[in-house]
Amino acid sequence: MGNYQNTRHHKGPRELATGGEWLYGRNPVIEALRAGRRSFSEIILPPAAKDESDEIASLRLTAQQRRIMVRTADRDHLDRLVRGGHHQGVAIKTSGYPYVDFEDVAADAESDENAIVLVLDHLEDPQNVGSILRTACAAGVTGVLIPEDRGVGVTPAAVRASAGAAEHLKVARVVNLPRAMKTLKEKGVWFTGLDWGEDARPYTAVDFKGRAGLVVGAEGNGLSRLVRETCDFIAELPMPGGFESLNAGVAAGIALYEILRQRA
Repeated sequence: MGNYQNTRHHKGPRELATGGEWLYGRNPVIEALRAGRRSFSEIILPPAAKDESDEIASLRLTAQQRRIMVRTADRDHLDRLVRGGHHQGVAIKTSGYPYVDFEDVAADAESDENAIVLVLDHLEDPQNVGSILRTACAAGVTGVLIPEDRGVGVTPAAVRASAGAAEHLKVARVVNLPRAMKTLKEKGVWFTGLDWGEDARPYTAVDFKGRAGLVVGAEGNGLSRLVRETCDFIAELPMPGGFESLNAGVAAGIALYEILRQRA
């Protein structure tokens, strides 16, 4: 069992694991605190030591300044709390991911003639979602849309895979992706879906200037039918090596940086 470093009543593993969620890993926890969009109740850190890293010392100081309960826990207990995630000895109990309203993304897209809106069409792997969100943050994406059903949300595992970048993005969950895309099209956003087919053109042949929307399909299944039909363009990445499938995170990263290349 863990030891509290300040005097408050002791909680068992079951009580600690209920309500909110545990973010884990040094960078995700640092970025969540830096973004300041969540509320935090307690943080697990390694025992205080004179030779601890600057990261841990900074986290300890931030927790004290924000009056976040600090405690230690043995590795087995921490492994259980984060369900085996790579935690690096650090985890923080926090409110759920701070999704924004779709209207916020729509307003930002309308006000920025160079907006980039990213649509994740029912992706199921949090590692892919996190990888894409990390690249999206680096590329300056305006907002991200994900479906409310049949797809992974921005889970702690996705935040971990994003190295905490997800904490700085505007992500909206919507009931109907095609309907949301049509609303954005009325505001001047042109959508390009990454897929194959007779109607697909090379991704470098798409004009990504102006308000651009990029749609990434699910692992294996690609774009869903209605989402594909709502896209203005379909783009494909060349694969002369003969292997006909790219990881969704890699494909999204290539396309996002093509958007930036054209705008440079």
